[in-house]
Amino acid sequence: MSLYFTEDHEWIKVDGDEGTVGISAYAAKALGDVVFVELPDVGAEFDKGDEAAVVESVKAASEVYSPIGGEVTAVNEILEDSPETVNLSPAGDGWFLKIKIADADELSSLMDEAKYKAYCDGL
Repeated sequence: MSLYFTEDHEWIKVDGDEGTVGISAYAAKALGDVVFVELPDVGAEFDKGDEAAVVESVKAASEVYSPIGGEVTAVNEILEDSPETVNLSPAGDGWFLKIKIADADELSSLMDEAKYKAYCDGL
């Protein structure tokens, strides 16, 4: 399993041809207390960089972008009743969606954990 990050603070955990997408702890902390999450429909298709979900917090509403292109195979329904899960476990139970990866070559443009940490340190 491999983990990648975007400059917009999304992460994707890749297992075979499927990826699990969420937001980083950095993003969750910057957002503050998450009060609502709007998830896509299973079967929705996204290109890399498309808006895939919306997160609303006490501070702001933010888009969650798809780190790669593909088709949504599952969404985290826990977030509908417990959006605070994003804050409590951004890299675990607070995931947003699973996506069937259309083009694995798109992963090469994303950052690994070390590069992402350096990126965040520079912000």
